[in-house]
Amino acid sequence: MLASIDFGESRWTIADMNVKVAALMTDAIIRRRLATPVEADRIIIPGRCRADLDALSRHFGAPFERGPDELKDLPAYFGKRGAHPDLSRYDIRIFAEIVDASVMSIDGILAKAAKMKAAGANVIDIGCLPDTPFPHLAQSVRALKSAGYLVSVDSANDGELREGAEAGADFLLSLNETNLDIAEGAGATPILIAAQHGDLSSLYRACDEADRRGMAYIADPILDPIHFGFMASLERYAAFRRERPGAEILMGTGNLTELTDAGTGGMTAMLLGICSELAIRNVLVVQVSPHTRRTIEEHDAARRMMFAAHADASLPRDYSSGLLSLHDRDPFPNTPGEIAELAREVRDANFRVEAAEDGVHLFNAQGHWIGAEPFALFPHIEGALAGDAGHAFYLGVECARAEIAAKLGKRYAQDTPLKWGVAADAAPAEDLTRFKEAGATLHAGRRISKPK
Repeated sequence: MLASIDFGESRWTIADMNVKVAALMTDAIIRRRLATPVEADRIIIPGRCRADLDALSRHFGAPFERGPDELKDLPAYFGKRGAHPDLSRYDIRIFAEIVDASVMSIDGILAKAAKMKAAGANVIDIGCLPDTPFPHLAQSVRALKSAGYLVSVDSANDGELREGAEAGADFLLSLNETNLDIAEGAGATPILIAAQHGDLSSLYRACDEADRRGMAYIADPILDPIHFGFMASLERYAAFRRERPGAEILMGTGNLTELTDAGTGGMTAMLLGICSELAIRNVLVVQVSPHTRRTIEEHDAARRMMFAAHADASLPRDYSSGLLSLHDRDPFPNTPGEIAELAREVRDANFRVEAAEDGVHLFNAQGHWIGAEPFALFPHIEGALAGDAGHAFYLGVECARAEIAAKLGKRYAQDTPLKWGVAADAAPAEDLTRFKEAGATLHAGRRISKPK
């Protein structure tokens, strides 16, 4: 396993603290057993070790960091060339559209904008609906600007575009060669499209005219849905980039994510990979259909991963698990045989739960049982759970998690929520310098067993 890690020219050594369970390795044990002086510029402890990294770093005069929970994950932990990937950088700007802004209150628009910004949006796009009055358009733009947002106005109505520009919008979607004057002198950057859909020559003329007037612009060749010109639209983007190597380009991804019944994480990764190759630095994201509820987060994760991979001249692998929502790269750290070996070493009645390729494993000193789903395990443990509702509930939850992990191919660790990448909010960060507090089911068991 260590041979698979590229340490470059760095040297490494292993210090044995003589503790079998990483979670029981305390600050005091490490201080007593780690020989000094420490000749290292980086000290990694197991992920389940509940130690104060800052205190240990001060004591030994070398930086401590918490590694992965599983030893087998060390190669992935060290990542590219033994360093953590830097995912703080990106070069793609996300326009997030509020498609129904015209029927929302200003307070509602501001609240939605705050959520979009937290998800990764850089520009709040105010969508205007066809044949729908928007009497508070200008007021909405000014409110967003006052709150510190970059704002774009998205409309097919020239009057609404002018109103948005006069109110201080930063971008206007979308102008063409016939109405470019709307943005001139207004301080808003026009997003340019062809006057006739798919006509690249019209888009080139609009860009040329913007250049002649000294106006900055962003060009949008427009991405079409599958079976309605999708491949031809990709070819337009490539052709435009070849023709205008230095131009700013925008890609609206909603025609794919909204109009395809498939998970959006993979589509987003593919589209932003295309953006990375064609140096497309702006994307317009729509989040309307229930299945696209996390597309802003997905675009944010994808742009960071693609930037890091591009900077390394590398494939977009081993940088982030944010878009691996359903299936993990390495879901089962232990084989069924290795779990059986662990089970044989258990000497107490506490139940352990594991997930593997063959299903859910439940074991303690009394036995080791395997089932494709939790109900298959119940007959083996019914007696041990009699009269202990809290313990039964706890094992039910853990076995259900393990079943999901086994069927989907996800990483499971007992007492830890499953991870869904950016497809769902992560559990609150845990204080890894302290042992876990007793859970609700353990408290319930204590109340039941307490003498009256």
